[in-house]
Amino acid sequence: MRAKRVAILESRLGQQMVELIGKRGGQPFHAPALAEVPDVDQSYIAKLVSELESRPAKVAIFQTGVGTQALFKATDALGLTDKLLGLLAQMVVVVRGPKPTAALRARSVRIDRSAKEPFTTAEVWEALQAVPLAGERVIVQRYGVTNVELEEALTAMTAEVIEVPTYRWSLPEDTRPLVELMDALDRSEIDAVVFTNAAQVHNLFTVADRLGRADRLRTGLNRTLIASVGPVSSKALQQLGVAVGLEASPPKIGPLVSALDDALSR
Repeated sequence: MRAKRVAILESRLGQQMVELIGKRGGQPFHAPALAEVPDVDQSYIAKLVSELESRPAKVAIFQTGVGTQALFKATDALGLTDKLLGLLAQMVVVVRGPKPTAALRARSVRIDRSAKEPFTTAEVWEALQAVPLAGERVIVQRYGVTNVELEEALTAMTAEVIEVPTYRWSLPEDTRPLVELMDALDRSEIDAVVFTNAAQVHNLFTVADRLGRADRLRTGLNRTLIASVGPVSSKALQQLGVAVGLEASPPKIGPLVSALDDALSR
């Protein structure tokens, strides 16, 4: 990367990305844009398991590894994991990608449908096409926000959607690094900005809006190489008027860093 300055907005895997960029000769600028806040209500989980015993669901959709693990951690604490596993054995289990797949396999859960790459809502919906959904109950493990697109599609099929919150996304407590990133973009001191989540895009612009700097931020990003992990992040950027310079294929951090290295080394 020839000493290029690369801004990283990832939080959970931020340090890993900092190290990857550093090993390739880049200068990481870490500005976490996202906080994952636990959002598991154990009383809700207990009530849900009880209700599912009398009114089973047809489908269970798992969207993230972190959320799947949080759900099982809650049922472990409640002594309800065996009941949940028994209920899942009677459902069509659908996964969005490799992380929820790994979390379910760790619990010996049978997986019936898997979304194909790039693991967006469109691929989840495609995996559901052969499953009769009209009038059926469908459990959706929520990620940081409600998947409105998926919920609307299920509701249109007259399915009853039961959302299971496990965590939610919010702004980090300390937003100073994001402001410092905007300052650096204003001075054209950043060579590339890496987005690994659509919520990072929205949070960065939320901070900018509060400061009356959204237009300046957009201008700064558009004169910088923007690297996106996949189509969901790319769509969020494009909707806010930011041009995406490269998108990882497949949508994973390793290929993203490799593509960024190639682009910055040319």
